[in-house]
Amino acid sequence: MVRIGTDMNLIENIREAFRSVRTNLLRTVLTAMIIAIGITSLVGMLTAIDAMKAQIEESLSGFGANNFDVRSRGFSGGRATTAGVAQKNYPAISFREAEAFKEKFNQRGISTITTSVTGSAEVSRGSKKTNPNSRIIGGDENYFLIKGIALEKGRSFSNVEIQYGNNVCVIGTEIQSTLFEDGENPVNQHLTFFGRRYTIVGVMERQGGVGGDTGPDRAIIIPILNARNLDQRGTFRYTITVAGQDPLKLEYEMGQATGIMRAVREDGIGMDDSFEVVKSQTLGERLEEIAGFLRIGGFGIGFITLLGAAIGLMNIMLVSVTERTREIGIRKAMGATPKWIRQQFLIEAIVICVMGGLLGVVMGIGIGNLVGNTVGPGGFLVPWVWIIFAFVVCVVVGLVSGLLPAYKASRLDPIESLRYE
Repeated sequence: MVRIGTDMNLIENIREAFRSVRTNLLRTVLTAMIIAIGITSLVGMLTAIDAMKAQIEESLSGFGANNFDVRSRGFSGGRATTAGVAQKNYPAISFREAEAFKEKFNQRGISTITTSVTGSAEVSRGSKKTNPNSRIIGGDENYFLIKGIALEKGRSFSNVEIQYGNNVCVIGTEIQSTLFEDGENPVNQHLTFFGRRYTIVGVMERQGGVGGDTGPDRAIIIPILNARNLDQRGTFRYTITVAGQDPLKLEYEMGQATGIMRAVREDGIGMDDSFEVVKSQTLGERLEEIAGFLRIGGFGIGFITLLGAAIGLMNIMLVSVTERTREIGIRKAMGATPKWIRQQFLIEAIVICVMGGLLGVVMGIGIGNLVGNTVGPGGFLVPWVWIIFAFVVCVVVGLVSGLLPAYKASRLDPIESLRYE
């Protein structure tokens, strides 16, 4: 009997909350709009980030998605330790070994040999000079194809230039803007670094970077044999990047590459690999990392907006308690307990929040997809995770915002309330 009575009181409180919402329609709409703006901000930002990420991933699909690197062991630098014991130090992959691997792997797929010559070169052209932070990278005829880098002007290296290691180069956009005037074509012009004169045969498209890093745009690519000739002390590390043929067979292809490199390096049976075969970091993985930071920022801004909305809702509910003091007194005089009064105001606050949340979710999805699709044409994204999250937030905001007004209403004295005008 008690449970039935409790259920009836809950149903009655829900009905009373909806009656109050209909009675004070203007106030409800204005309050719901406060919540809607907060939810729009939260869902809109997160939807826009996911939509932009989806569009960029679609446009960049295939760039490095199936690539893996064959590189010297301990590539990151320093000698690795396990339980305080230094591991064996293996010799770096030499240029001849890299070439031998590439020649043998050509029967299965394409690969490119690269090496980092320096990250602190000063490049000059006449009286103009760059800062001593230009990157010089050695690459072969497959470098731009496998790395997914398009050329804005000019061409890639020819087979003759690769074979003989000619003094030619492909430059980044920052090198172009520093050494050349606006509108001046750098192709077939000359620049100098390491005391050598190089002919520019191409300019890479702008690549940009994360956190203001423009490293990819201040890079200069030279033929791999030319880079090898700059290695006076024999300390350069050569990396082979392989373009996998089938993403479902990537592990198999990595195994094939391991077998070929073990033969090239003459690693004996039972010996550990004297090199590493690792999956390349794809553009999608880097994009996901960037999107993660953007989500944190978007969530922070949306949370601050919702906090303001919650304070506004609490203020309106407190005013509502004052306006309905006589009504509360009548309910108490008719036998309503403080618990029922608290329940009524909490339900009312939650109803208003959910109404605002519904509007906010619709507006957020619309605005988010509109912003996201400005990156490129694509489909319509419905972020179910953020929708569920938004409604959970609405209920929490309603509970928190309605708690103080509900407590205040439940504490009112029924006799004093009936006298209130």
